[in-house]
Amino acid sequence: AVVVVAPLLLVVLQPSGATASAAALPLVINTWAFRKAAETAWRVLQLGGSELDAVERGCGQCEIDQCDGSVGYGGSPDESGETTLDAMIMDGNTMEVGAVADLRRVKNAIGVARKVIEYTKHTLLVGESASLFAVRMGFPYEDLTTQNSLSVYSKWLNQSCQPNYWKNVVPDSSKSCGPYKRPEKVTYEEEETISQRSVHNHDTIGMVVIGASGTVASGTSTNGAVHKIPGRVGDSPIAGAGSYADSTAGGAAATGDGDVMMRFLPSYQAVEYMRMGTDPTVACQKVISRIQKYAPKFFGAVICANTTGSYGAACNKIPGFTQFHFMVSSPLLSQPTEQVVDCI
Repeated sequence: AVVVVAPLLLVVLQPSGATASAAALPLVINTWAFRKAAETAWRVLQLGGSELDAVERGCGQCEIDQCDGSVGYGGSPDESGETTLDAMIMDGNTMEVGAVADLRRVKNAIGVARKVIEYTKHTLLVGESASLFAVRMGFPYEDLTTQNSLSVYSKWLNQSCQPNYWKNVVPDSSKSCGPYKRPEKVTYEEEETISQRSVHNHDTIGMVVIGASGTVASGTSTNGAVHKIPGRVGDSPIAGAGSYADSTAGGAAATGDGDVMMRFLPSYQAVEYMRMGTDPTVACQKVISRIQKYAPKFFGAVICANTTGSYGAACNKIPGFTQFHFMVSSPLLSQPTEQVVDCI
């Protein structure tokens, strides 16, 4: 019998979804067209800084630039006119997280979050006490109020405190200012679905950095929802909600209506999808469609990247928000580049 040996075929399989994003490391990806943040993070990596350094400095750049008025000081005044900050940073090697929420009178929120990792055994510090910790760590007390945030606040007061985040209270929160209290007899009204709150009032910076060796770090910084009830904390400083990093799988970060999104831990979920081998774009889409089932009209987007450097993003399509812009920096691009996805 003649044995015919078939020539061995070497098939090089492209990583799935490689069409959407050719893979290369290191990678910096961040929400929105926040170019300076992307450039700063990329430069830190090029100069030999760690992935955590890149995340801290990149998000910190947005705090300085007051990106879109929704990150850093002088934006999103709460119901008492004060700007407070939320931020987190996560190390995907050790799974350590440092976070601050409702941080008052300290500008560099993500810097303080990093100190929570470095100098405490805690994960999340909040409010006035977080500010005291920040001062101990050498951060200056500074007023976060600006002429701009004051004018946003007074304009809101003049419009009978519209829009706001109250429901089922007296006086009627859709027509007048508080102080609100519970009615004697409760009659629940349906929540307005698409809020009159503008699409541009929850623009967190979320960032994922993957180093040359596949090490993942992530972080977020925001001043939260404009006209929020004092004490409100959104998804940004919550690990697994605002962002998540795991050097064995990848990283993700979310932006949008944190009150809705945080209930689904979208960043954690996206990383788990990628761990199972799901393409980053698909992982992001699955997370968005999961939230859609319960809140079809929510405003939000997610960015995803795996440890090979493949990346993707997805957003929920609503009137006024049909595409999501994000920044990518990688060796395949000559400079940090703005990319766009159509919402689903």
